[in-house]
Amino acid sequence: MAKGYWIVRVDIVDPEQYKLYIAANAAPFKKFGARFLVRGGKYDTVEGTSRARNAIIEFPTYAAAVQCWHSPEYQAALRIRQPVSTADLVIVEGYEGPQPQ
Repeated sequence: MAKGYWIVRVDIVDPEQYKLYIAANAAPFKKFGARFLVRGGKYDTVEGTSRARNAIIEFPTYAAAVQCWHSPEYQAALRIRQPVSTADLVIVEGYEGPQPQ
């Protein structure tokens, strides 16, 4: 079964308040088996637009990624984040097909 991923780009206007969101999202991320592949760090915008912070979060399945976002626990965390940030978040299914040789 393919893994699921959150691809997140975010601009933060209140870093101190955003820390409360980070603390609040830990429980739902743990519950749904999330693992950060990218969390901040250096980046180059080589095409299109960007935001100040980027994250890629891996889940054991696409269904777990979707369920996490819709869970009451994550929705409570989201209510903390939304007033202090602007984000783009896409949930995508992983690819398990052939790779370039």
